Amino acid sequence: MKNPGRTLRHTGLALVFSMSAAEIRAEPLVLQGATLFPVAQGPIENGVLVIEGGRIQAIGAEGEVRIPRGASVRDVSGLAILPGLVDTHSHIGLYARPLVAANRDGNETTDPVTPEMRALDAIWPADPAIRMARAGGITTANIMPGSGNVVGGQTAYLKLRGETVEAMRIRDPQGRPVRGGMKMANGENPKRAHDGLEASPATRMGVAFLERKVFVDAEGYGEKWRRYEKRREGDPPARDLGLEPMLEVLSGDRVVHHHTHRADDILTVLRIQEEFGHRVVLQHATEAYLVADEIAARGVSVSAIVVDSPGGKHEAMNLGFENPGLLEAAGVPVALHTDDLITSSRLFLRSAALAVRGGMSESGALRAVTLEAARMLDLDDRLGSLEPGKDADFVLLSGPPFSVRTRVLETWIDGVKVFDVSDPADLRHQTGGFQVMERYPELSGAAP
Repeated sequence: MKNPGRTLRHTGLALVFSMSAAEIRAEPLVLQGATLFPVAQGPIENGVLVIEGGRIQAIGAEGEVRIPRGASVRDVSGLAILPGLVDTHSHIGLYARPLVAANRDGNETTDPVTPEMRALDAIWPADPAIRMARAGGITTANIMPGSGNVVGGQTAYLKLRGETVEAMRIRDPQGRPVRGGMKMANGENPKRAHDGLEASPATRMGVAFLERKVFVDAEGYGEKWRRYEKRREGDPPARDLGLEPMLEVLSGDRVVHHHTHRADDILTVLRIQEEFGHRVVLQHATEAYLVADEIAARGVSVSAIVVDSPGGKHEAMNLGFENPGLLEAAGVPVALHTDDLITSSRLFLRSAALAVRGGMSESGALRAVTLEAARMLDLDDRLGSLEPGKDADFVLLSGPPFSVRTRVLETWIDGVKVFDVSDPADLRHQTGGFQVMERYPELSGAAP
């Protein structure tokens, strides 16, 4: 962009902005008096959080942290501060609001195996759901293709900031975009999407076969390249845009995020994982509690969903609040996710509260939407906890994290505020009211 500062643009449904390095505040920001929930350690009463250059510089109890010279100091007594929430499974930007046919970009069902598809190429940064997610305290999301295919494509690990998907990409210290995961699925969804098309898969057997086949094909493709690199004779193998990312899966550089519900389907995922040795996160895993010991024995992680109105398909009939707590008790690493649109991103903390109601510990539920979630995306070295040196992604709450009365007041990414409940336009996205602005024109004046 020509203007290196902040650019505001009214899209009709949302006010979006781009954020450059120049906008990261130069002077230190100090928030003091709140109860801090660092996650990597226990809560800190009357805490002090020091932010500078987009990173956390210091954290501790009042009187134990040096206040930098020239810092802007805010008294936030009576409030709570959490790390920015990390959603390990979302479709915002791909299934954008309003959910009309033109905005459905999650499943390329012309083929059941599409590892070459990239969520990044279809994400709409102006989707109002992204602003709703920030209103829910979410700062980072794993945005992935849908579950209509056996292999749906490459997921994108993004921070919810900026006007373009490039601005949203998370980059390593060398400035290179971090690699996302690979979406795979079994059970009802890929069967339902392709059955009747006179093509596999029509059964769970067909789904498992196609999973094995793409791994075997990738192994063969990798062997061709190894032989060529060794001899450097003749023409190199023709590039295969689908098998290249599958090689990254086999090497462990790209994790599989695997949609699965029923216990037998979960065991099929584990069986194939054992055959090929790739890393996998079980997504949804509705009946994981029935095979928790098997999951724990393999060191596999679960990203679970908690909804208060289950239903819709047979394989999810045993969905309940208890699954995350039972997995936690069995020693399984657990994160939580929205699967937005299934659960609105603005209600993410409520999902964690429901997991606590089902028996999960409060500390485990907090880790499940912060540090454990970041670990499943290979981002725990910089996200998921309030620690010096980590990105300054945090959420200011009106009270305890899991109280029904608590609201997200502010959301910050890299030390820049991206949601403020005192802004009427932001408030409408937290409540869903932006969808009825035409009925209340007197409330629309806040947006330029």
